[in-house]
Amino acid sequence: MDERAVELTPAGLKFVLHWGEMGQAWGINRTMAQVHALLFISPEAIDAATISTLLGVSRSNVSTSLRELITWGVVRRVHVIGCRCDRFEALKDVFETFRVIMAERKRREMDPTIALLEHCVGEAEAAGPGEAYTREQLEKMLDFTRMVTVFYSHIDRLPTPALQALFRGGSTLARVFGGPGTPRRPDPSREAETVPPEAEIPGPGTDRV
Repeated sequence: MDERAVELTPAGLKFVLHWGEMGQAWGINRTMAQVHALLFISPEAIDAATISTLLGVSRSNVSTSLRELITWGVVRRVHVIGCRCDRFEALKDVFETFRVIMAERKRREMDPTIALLEHCVGEAEAAGPGEAYTREQLEKMLDFTRMVTVFYSHIDRLPTPALQALFRGGSTLARVFGGPGTPRRPDPSREAETVPPEAEIPGPGTDRV
């Protein structure tokens, strides 16, 4: 293997460490996220021993992370002729990675949530008038979750060029769907421009207006 393929540069290290922190924020194991980041920026497939050395984590932890990443569909096992050990590589296309991660999160999170909400709504309905408010709130959450899931299914069917155009056209969509008279959320970046400057404190002998 080319030695350049296993070199973790300062920029690469920063990305790997940050991806690990982001993974934790998303509810993903830190090492699993770091392994994915390392494979994403590696120009060639890497074996588990090399991953363990570069990240400074145990082989067992790397193996567990690789199995989970393969289950998610963002990493695959690669067999190289003349090499007895397996190597691994990540999906390189950012949009395809986005699709795979979103599909897996839908399966693991959104689908069970919809099933639970449907069950809870049914129980609230059976409980009678005493659960009317609870049922109403649960139905709102269920409708919203279904709406998000349907929206995702439409997005997932788009070819990558159309998906890129959709993301890049965010400002156009905001203008189309946020026409005149539509309440807008305040832009925090402009708050400083709208805050009036503090009144100048007059010094001794200065007339006040």
